[in-house]
Amino acid sequence: MKTFVKNNWLYFFLYILALSVAAYYLLQFDKVSIHLKINKLVGNTAIDTFFKYFTHIGDGVFAIILCLIILIFNIRNGIFVLGSYLLSGITTSILKNYLYDVNRPHFVFGYFLPDTKVNYIEGVDMMGLNSFPSGHSTSAFAIFTSLALITNNKNLKIIFFIFAFLSAFSRTYLSQHWLVDITIGSIIGTTATLLIYFAFYNTNKLQRLNKPLFNFKGA
Repeated sequence: MKTFVKNNWLYFFLYILALSVAAYYLLQFDKVSIHLKINKLVGNTAIDTFFKYFTHIGDGVFAIILCLIILIFNIRNGIFVLGSYLLSGITTSILKNYLYDVNRPHFVFGYFLPDTKVNYIEGVDMMGLNSFPSGHSTSAFAIFTSLALITNNKNLKIIFFIFAFLSAFSRTYLSQHWLVDITIGSIIGTTATLLIYFAFYNTNKLQRLNKPLFNFKGA
């Protein structure tokens, strides 16, 4: 455990810091007010374009492709990342589709607050239902927290956190989710990853999987 903390404290320090800021706003303001504050950032062409496309790293397709690539080079790591993605994704899917029916910002502003000015980005297909929690945020934090845990490079850990954070933030920036949606999504993704991590790396039973899927040397 000491080694785990020593190797990963920076990543989780950054995450807890971001989580604390989100918690402050969620406790001080209602979700509509928070969204309108964030929405004021929309309007810069370069930033809008960046988030319009960057948000896709939270897509399931991206996650699956990345998991398969990792699997080719290291079976155990690939299964770990895939397991984290699947556990977090299933959890979010159950919450989103069966336990909570929360309207997304576009639906709320369009039907309940039609006189409120909201900035939308051209070319982004707006969703209306199943807002809580954010699937993209869940996926991004599951994938990039997994990557942060299997690398020893501190700079990469920071980069992976930034990727997860920006992917989650893009969902609110694009008015696809409320701040609470991406916050809870990040918690689900991170928690699922930690559970899978300690199951995979605290046992010697999986050491035999710590190898490439294919024997490149023999090719």
